Amino acid sequence: MFDGIFEAIEEWMRQLLTGMIMSNLTTMFTDVNEKTGEIAAQVGQTPQGWNGNIFSMIQNLSSSVIVPIAGMIITYVLCYELISMLTEKNSMHEMDTWMFFRYFFKMWVAVYLVSNTFTITMAVFDVGQHVVNAAGRSISSQTAINIDSMIATMNTVMETMEIGELAVLAMETMLVSLCMKILSVLITVVMFGRMIEIYLYTSVAPIPFATLSNREWGQVGNNYFRGLLALGFQGFFMMVCVGIYAVLVSSIRISSNMHSALFGVAAYTVLLFFSLQRTSSLSRSIFNAH
Repeated sequence: MFDGIFEAIEEWMRQLLTGMIMSNLTTMFTDVNEKTGEIAAQVGQTPQGWNGNIFSMIQNLSSSVIVPIAGMIITYVLCYELISMLTEKNSMHEMDTWMFFRYFFKMWVAVYLVSNTFTITMAVFDVGQHVVNAAGRSISSQTAINIDSMIATMNTVMETMEIGELAVLAMETMLVSLCMKILSVLITVVMFGRMIEIYLYTSVAPIPFATLSNREWGQVGNNYFRGLLALGFQGFFMMVCVGIYAVLVSSIRISSNMHSALFGVAAYTVLLFFSLQRTSSLSRSIFNAH
């Protein structure tokens, strides 16, 4: 009689723990798939496509606040250019028509760049988006984890476990699932932080663009343009990180050791977070942006 009661209690506990583990695992791997898909979708967005309202606000601020400052900088730079051009030719004793033609051409280029700052800036991010989308088409087929296959394998392994092992595994899956959710939030912060940085970067674009026509001051604009390229191609490096992460997670073998498999997924997610963080400095170092 008591044996039957104990067996019924044991079976009830087994079903309870197994259901808890399966729920945690399903949620965890679903979160992984959703997060990798979300990263791919987020990094492929242009500034105007990510949030049109923020983009409009930044564009209005740039036009109404920054462009007048850029106009004053252009005036200073062009005056400095004219004085340098006149004095470098033996104190104005050696002047020709070509000098003034070159000066007026520089003036036109300077005004054109400032007037079309947002068009040029968005063109850089359009190129970056094209690269990210092309990478996404190559990576997307490999990022999704086959949840049904993994769950079926885990279910087979759990049938051979004792109640104590199932209890420990239930705690582990709960802990790993919680860690994955925290890391998902942190990864979202990294992606949103990149977009905020892009908006901040583009808001002052007219000022560095105003310096491009001068040799001495032009390094400000050149470094700014390298920074734009770095931000645009950072999305490509993020996509590579997602592809590497998905391949690593899909290569985990559940049947050998479920405990190591669970913490392996958590470790790879931590690695993904730190890799995404490093993409900013990596991209800037490649494009020599300071």
